[in-house]
Amino acid sequence: MIAKSRIALNRIAAPSLGLADFYEFAASLGIGKVELRNDIGGKDPIDGMSAGDAARLASDRGVEVISINALQKFNLASDRPKALDELKALVEMAAGIGCKAIVLCPNNDSADVRSPELRLSETVDSLVAFAPLFRASGLLGYIEPLGFGISSLASLLAAQEAIAKSGHDSYRVLYDTFHHYIGPDDAATLGGPYRVALTGLVHISGVEASIPREAYGDKHRVLVGPADIMKSREQMRVLERLGYEGDYSFEPFSRDVQKLGKRELGSALGKSLDFVVA
Repeated sequence: MIAKSRIALNRIAAPSLGLADFYEFAASLGIGKVELRNDIGGKDPIDGMSAGDAARLASDRGVEVISINALQKFNLASDRPKALDELKALVEMAAGIGCKAIVLCPNNDSADVRSPELRLSETVDSLVAFAPLFRASGLLGYIEPLGFGISSLASLLAAQEAIAKSGHDSYRVLYDTFHHYIGPDDAATLGGPYRVALTGLVHISGVEASIPREAYGDKHRVLVGPADIMKSREQMRVLERLGYEGDYSFEPFSRDVQKLGKRELGSALGKSLDFVVA
């Protein structure tokens, strides 16, 4: 059984809620950890509040912000100056609200024609360039492999290799049950070459659509339940058996989830929560 205290809620589950309402909603479900985002409706992660006000808001509602999601295209050398500026702002915000990590997402573009070797070397170079910011702030960078066919960093093993080659200990891998399922890694990766101890956070979602795996997209990501084709709960159990002790965060992108009212969404999340922790 997984302790409920290890469950978090990503704001993508309820993007229409203001920050205070989102915190109160999570707390009402007994979820004490949340992830914020910088890609919801043009709002910044804390809805334009000062860091101090946002920190007090979280404290008053009894929730902890565990990550801000995300610095996009982090491993694209041509975008690195822009990424550094954005990362500086995200790190300052995270430090101000008591958040411990920034999620780093790779370039995910069909126009990316870099060779696998160049993609890896630019990933490593970015991690080296970002390291002083993470080291000075004490924050961590969570590198999230995206399993899509057009992703420039799709594998847990590639992320692990990039961290090792960077020579810095400010990074962890963000394991996503959806991206693991659609990506290049197979079941033998876990318990084999991938070091589960390097995992900083796990995103969970489910897919119930009867479509080919290569057609899976964010719009198909619902809450985890018995009909989940990806067997996300089973993925969680494997991670547990291999010694993972970190947090799991609900990250459903489907509009079918996002359009639910607070009561309906709360009920659905409660059922999914009971299912994944049992």
